[in-house]
Amino acid sequence: MEAFLLAYGTEWLNLIVRWLHLITGIAWIGASFYFVWLDNTIRPPKPGSDLANKGVSGELWAVHGGGFYNPQKYLVSPKELPEELHWFKWEAYSTWLSGFAMLFIVYYFNASAMMIDKSVADLTNWQAIGIGLGTLLVGWTVYDLLCRSPLGKRDGLLGIIMFVFIVAVAYVLSKLLSGRAAYIHVGAMMGTMMVGNVLMLIIPGQRKLVEAMQQGKSPDPIHGQKGKQRSVHNNYFTLPVLFIMISNHYAMTYNHAYNWLVLAVIMAAGVSIRHFFNLRHKGITNWAYPAVGMLLLLAVAIAIAPKPPVAAAVAAGPDAAAVQFAKVQTIIHQRCVACHAAVPTQPGFAAAPAGIRLDTAELIHQNAVKVNMQAVQLKAMPIANLTQMTEDERAVIGAWFQAGAK
Repeated sequence: MEAFLLAYGTEWLNLIVRWLHLITGIAWIGASFYFVWLDNTIRPPKPGSDLANKGVSGELWAVHGGGFYNPQKYLVSPKELPEELHWFKWEAYSTWLSGFAMLFIVYYFNASAMMIDKSVADLTNWQAIGIGLGTLLVGWTVYDLLCRSPLGKRDGLLGIIMFVFIVAVAYVLSKLLSGRAAYIHVGAMMGTMMVGNVLMLIIPGQRKLVEAMQQGKSPDPIHGQKGKQRSVHNNYFTLPVLFIMISNHYAMTYNHAYNWLVLAVIMAAGVSIRHFFNLRHKGITNWAYPAVGMLLLLAVAIAIAPKPPVAAAVAAGPDAAAVQFAKVQTIIHQRCVACHAAVPTQPGFAAAPAGIRLDTAELIHQNAVKVNMQAVQLKAMPIANLTQMTEDERAVIGAWFQAGAK
């Protein structure tokens, strides 16, 4: 009972923190998208106009929610510091903190089930957790050093090198952790880069601008330029990170033999699509970018399509179906029911994953399509193959399903 209540409490903690992560993530990403759109959409004032004389580099008129808005951007800073100044930072911090909490709740508290796949690498819980945390630290360090190096002045080349680095990390993680854990840690690494940009560069740069104005000095525009660069980086990171956030629902991606390459192509598609919108905000419409993105996604879908399983021998005779199902039910009870039951016995699970129960014959028949998809075609279940389902057992389930799942 104590173990069950702990698992149930953890499940509620998971729900609440995940909800918080989603809410704060929407706020952060929404602000990021809005300001990149605003920067690309504002138009410079007429030369000699009052706005131009005030130092306004661009403005925009918009209508929303029954009101008119007139945002203005100053090239460096206004002549006088306003009494109230809103700082966009807590959205980023709250998103990262809630995401970091999710790593502990979902992955680190149950590392044996969620991070370790013995067929990939025989790790201890602490080794897997150390790899996960180390990925965040190494990722931010390498990225920040590259940005501060002479390479940081060449955005295109920097972007290519960063993409190669992220894919290399994905490859290494795919050889150490379960596919699902590898994916989520690539996303967490990129999220750490994004919040690091806010915490370590964007906000400090903005503080320096404000401090200079308070001291009656002319702010150094370099701080704004560096902050803008990192903000644009965050904008391009966003779609790949969002995909990774939902990827745990799609075992066909992270459970593939070349899952790191699948991730690389999907991330490239996201960057291409994001670039289309960034250009469009500037008044440039180039449909080649979303076309490339869609073609990449189509190519992945075709490349990773599951192949029909090799059928096992099917029992013959008048009771063939009953004999065959008896074998399937035995396998499912040995390999799946520890989690997929009314009261799971597998530590860390308070309820059957995705609400799918397999503890009765009727429920097995009812979920036959899902069982075949997850256990035979995708080989995503049992999760991290905790219960060591064999290839022969998967073949038996596949043959039963092909014969009509009777």
